[in-house]
Amino acid sequence: MTSRAAPLLTDLLKGVSRSFYLTLRALPAEVRPQFGLAYLLARATDTIADTEIIPVPKRLDALHEMRERILGRRAQPLDFTALSVAGGQGNNDTNAEFQLLARIEEAIAALGEFSVEDQRRIREVLAIITGGQALDLKRFGCASATNMVALADAAELDDYTYRVAGCVGEFWTAMCRAHLFPDAVLDDTSLLRDGVRFGKGLQLVNILRDLPRDLRQGRCYLPLDQLTGVQLAPRDLLQVESAERLRPVYNQWLDAAEAHLAAGWAYTNALPRSAIRVRMACAWPVLIGIKTLGRLRSENPLDAGRRVKIDRADVRRIMSATVLHYPFAQSWGRLFERAQHGVSRARR
Repeated sequence: MTSRAAPLLTDLLKGVSRSFYLTLRALPAEVRPQFGLAYLLARATDTIADTEIIPVPKRLDALHEMRERILGRRAQPLDFTALSVAGGQGNNDTNAEFQLLARIEEAIAALGEFSVEDQRRIREVLAIITGGQALDLKRFGCASATNMVALADAAELDDYTYRVAGCVGEFWTAMCRAHLFPDAVLDDTSLLRDGVRFGKGLQLVNILRDLPRDLRQGRCYLPLDQLTGVQLAPRDLLQVESAERLRPVYNQWLDAAEAHLAAGWAYTNALPRSAIRVRMACAWPVLIGIKTLGRLRSENPLDAGRRVKIDRADVRRIMSATVLHYPFAQSWGRLFERAQHGVSRARR
């Protein structure tokens, strides 16, 4: 871990993401600081994009400035002190996010301590992520519960999930390949493909879980052409009674998410068996995602009063199961199948 990155990747990272912090701690030291810093930078740009107290044009300008600074195209230091003071008045998670903005120059300085190749990898993934954030902000910047905006079709949704998560699968693969198992004989084409699908699957789970909340902000990530096909408009999704008509469309995307997570499990098992820490770090979100899908299938997808969330006890059980079964290859391999069986029961 670099001298500048160390203080950022402990308490501050834990403050902005408890779940990723657990994943990061499981990773080998050779890649832990790179993934942690990339996450912090992406979280900082996401905070800029989501800060509603700032008008959309100013958010876009700030996002552009941060992108250019991260990519090394801007020499002038960033100063988000005023924004961090104005925005960091909420809960502890919000405070941590704005503390991150106030310390953004520390994070950018830490980026410069990595190798040239690692800097390139981090900058490449952040270029894609920030491009997706800017596109999302332009698309939904004026959206509200009374002015709803929907993605046009499945291609737009697929593009969105790639920009914000699928590209992370590519980054994760390239970084692990370079530092952890550079000489392993692997099918890199399949690995990269499944890595992208892995990220897309996790993002789809988030989209489907957060549907009621996003709708109340005027954001509809379900494709408009598919809603039209079941005689629904985005505004209809504010009514829980519309769930029955929505169900065929919603189930289609649950199935797509499940298929992507199956690719994520294939990705996990394609990694060298000696890469125990990386396999664990991949297995946990896959199995948590599958469990989340099972619960989503049994809930009203439009009920804003019931947000599906896997509690900490379930997370601990999943983590324990991966550790206990890892020495037994066949038993480990069936973990996904068993979790998937729970999803299948929820379909009925």
